[in-house]
Amino acid sequence: MAVINVRRSTMVRPAEATPHRRLWLSNLDLVTPHHHTLSVYFYRPGGSANFFDAAVLRDALARVLVPFYPMAGRLARGEDGRIVIDCNGEGALFVEADAEATVDDDFAPTGELEQLVPKPNADYTDGISAFPLLLLQVTHFKCGGAALGVGTQHHVVDGVSGLHLINSWSDVARGLGISVQPVIDRTLLRARDPPNPSFPHIEYQPPPSMKNTTAAQIPVPAAAVRIFKLTREQLNLLKAKSPPGGSYSTYVLLAAHVWRCACIARDLPPDQMTKMYIATDGRQRVQPPLPQGYFGNVVFTTTPIAEAGEVTSPEGGPSPAAKTIQEALVRMDASYLQSALDYLEMQPNLEALVRGAHTYRCPTLGLTSWARLPIHDADFGWGRPIFMGPARIGYEGLAFVLPSAAGDGGLSVAISLQPDHMLKFQKLVYDI
Repeated sequence: MAVINVRRSTMVRPAEATPHRRLWLSNLDLVTPHHHTLSVYFYRPGGSANFFDAAVLRDALARVLVPFYPMAGRLARGEDGRIVIDCNGEGALFVEADAEATVDDDFAPTGELEQLVPKPNADYTDGISAFPLLLLQVTHFKCGGAALGVGTQHHVVDGVSGLHLINSWSDVARGLGISVQPVIDRTLLRARDPPNPSFPHIEYQPPPSMKNTTAAQIPVPAAAVRIFKLTREQLNLLKAKSPPGGSYSTYVLLAAHVWRCACIARDLPPDQMTKMYIATDGRQRVQPPLPQGYFGNVVFTTTPIAEAGEVTSPEGGPSPAAKTIQEALVRMDASYLQSALDYLEMQPNLEALVRGAHTYRCPTLGLTSWARLPIHDADFGWGRPIFMGPARIGYEGLAFVLPSAAGDGGLSVAISLQPDHMLKFQKLVYDI
């Protein structure tokens, strides 16, 4: 991708006065990674004279930041040192840029895509009040197309809430109202008093280490990132391998397939323990269910764990791994999630539970599915995006499942692996 030329940077503040308060963050908010989650939308030329007009977008953003006012604030620390949102109305960063490039079909979340999202220019380990919680960049390409880069601070929102904001912004830009108002109160996810965890919660335990300590000590090269598109027909072939009575969903079978391929590509010995971290939305799993529009992080973690030999078993295709994943998902009921909230409340240092490169590296794997999220609904008046996905996969061993923008039933897997592992994985993933 060509050099990005920034033309203008603006701090967009709410169009009206908003509450000035300090917003308590739940334990689920605080165990997320410290960085911004980066995503990017691509749009084909619309033929309109005001295609992705910055003034239209800024005006709509100012208006949507009124109900979504926490996104115009900054992180701060309370008297007890706990991170909170300082709802001070300082605004969101909005950048306008140009690029001497064209919109193509290679949307792998590499360093090139990362250029399409503003950098916060802040050290995440200190001075947390210095950077905006919402980073936005509109980049116009020489072909007439445009990209919208989005960065949302992960302590503030998860994928569901981030999309709620962006899709509401696009509705306002089209002259519509906000269909679902955000619910700002995060105390709905407080632990019980006193907390009473009733499960060991392996999702917050350290990942398994490599049995081959020599291999574990070899310096790891920079990860390779690829996107693999699977058609509806290929996914149906995957489902056809499920044994009668298995009743596994397409997602479970795809997760099992990715896990199996990764274990083989990584050349894990049969007795090597391997663990998956599957992001799981708890909005409708907790009791009572959270109200529609709850604005914050509600990501719990489903954690299947098995020996690599079980995951890669040739008998029954992906079914051994699928069975392990399915059993782990079934455990994620209201009692388990309440126990997880209580477990986190009892931890002396939530910082120690924040996941990062040490979590997902070989032999573990992280998987986040956006397959059921409305990631292609951001129509600002010039049409729906032709692609939306992560602008960066920051850790080796982390993967995303994305729906097809064409609505044809296909799914894509965006994954980061060590280069030599990726060479093997790219052959295995299509061997269905």
